[in-house]
Amino acid sequence: MQIREVTTLLEQIAPTGLQEDYDNAGYIVGNPADEVQGVLCCLDSTEAVLDEAIQKGCNLIVAHHPIIFRGLKSITGQNYVERVILKAIRHNLTIYAIHTNLDNVLANGVNMKIAEKLGLEPLKILRTKNDGHLENGKAEIGAGLICQLPEPQGELEFLGQIKKALNCGVIKYTPLLNKPVEKVAVCGGSGQFLLQDAILSGADVFVTSDFKYHDYFDADHKIVVADVGHYESEQFTAELLYGIITEKFSTFAAYISETITNPIKYLV
Repeated sequence: MQIREVTTLLEQIAPTGLQEDYDNAGYIVGNPADEVQGVLCCLDSTEAVLDEAIQKGCNLIVAHHPIIFRGLKSITGQNYVERVILKAIRHNLTIYAIHTNLDNVLANGVNMKIAEKLGLEPLKILRTKNDGHLENGKAEIGAGLICQLPEPQGELEFLGQIKKALNCGVIKYTPLLNKPVEKVAVCGGSGQFLLQDAILSGADVFVTSDFKYHDYFDADHKIVVADVGHYESEQFTAELLYGIITEKFSTFAAYISETITNPIKYLV
């Protein structure tokens, strides 16, 4: 089986055309015509992840985050991005990224996986995407997700549930509103751009990450922002990708990366 058969399946779920303009989803390095020997699913294709792929006998790495975001003028191994590319070429590894296109789909998407882990019932996309080549599916394409809890919960109780489910070192949150949590907005990764959408949706809590200091003020006592950390919010994407691949293919080994790629540590 060729590598392109695996990536074709992934693109049926999350077409590369759905990625944001700044993104670099798709093939990063490698040959789509190579035979699949094994697949390693991960969040970040770091040097340690490549070593893990080599050890497991995998020649295809399916990552959420692209290792290359900006153009490279040289590849000499001066930084971790260049070292990853050199190692991939040296060991004949293909790296494929499925990033904001996977964020922007409802079914089998990043936010649906987060909702599942938090025990939330998904309702609809938070901000639908106007996409010319998916006219009949706009309601299921876009950023973020609106969900509801099966039963109302206290705010601190729900924050504690998030911390446990996502194994967060810390959760940064805005002032509590002293009312039950019923409706929850979710956005894996950096979600500040969706804050006003979350407020207008009537969500009680917005679970996301990467808020800057002044961004928290914009919650304006209208919603509780729960900043859980970028890695923490997206860590189950590798599990999501593994499930998609193994449900369809059984002729090669597939793995969820065991490498923790979170660059942030917490002093508790």
